[in-house]
Amino acid sequence: MIRQYHTAILASALLAAMANSGCGYSLAGQGSFLPDYIQTIGIPLFENTTTVFEIEQTLTQEVVTQFIGRGSYNVSSADTGVDALLSGTISSIDIQPATFSAQQQASRYIFTLRVAIEFRDLTTDEILWENPALTFSDEYEVASGSGGQLDANTFFGQQSNTVERLARDFGLTVVSSILEAF
Repeated sequence: MIRQYHTAILASALLAAMANSGCGYSLAGQGSFLPDYIQTIGIPLFENTTTVFEIEQTLTQEVVTQFIGRGSYNVSSADTGVDALLSGTISSIDIQPATFSAQQQASRYIFTLRVAIEFRDLTTDEILWENPALTFSDEYEVASGSGGQLDANTFFGQQSNTVERLARDFGLTVVSSILEAF
């Protein structure tokens, strides 16, 4: 009799645990706190107020790629006929030497990017997420050519790689912040 009682309690506990297994936890990067009616997101080309050529294309494309990677939203470059609008303005880019060679030439640079982002629900005209000074930094080394002279091709190649790394981090951060309500 006692054995049947323990078995019944164990079975009840097991059923309760199974019933509660959907406790609201999910894998990071899979959920969304956006209203259900937001299905199409407009992401027009970000505005670039800096002198760095085409960086707005790289950043905008990375944000689009991240939203598409989530698989739940249609993304458009239009700012009308969409449920929500993500707009961005690249406000500054700063490139500063971080270290110097024995010849007193910069051998490592810090690349810092600042962007203002706004995500607006166009149905309610409410800002769902914004950051007026989202900042990202990365460093890159400048390889020297023959005779210890800096190689311009290497310099611009490393800067380009840095921009691509920053763009990936930027896109992931923006989309995660919007969808996961951070």
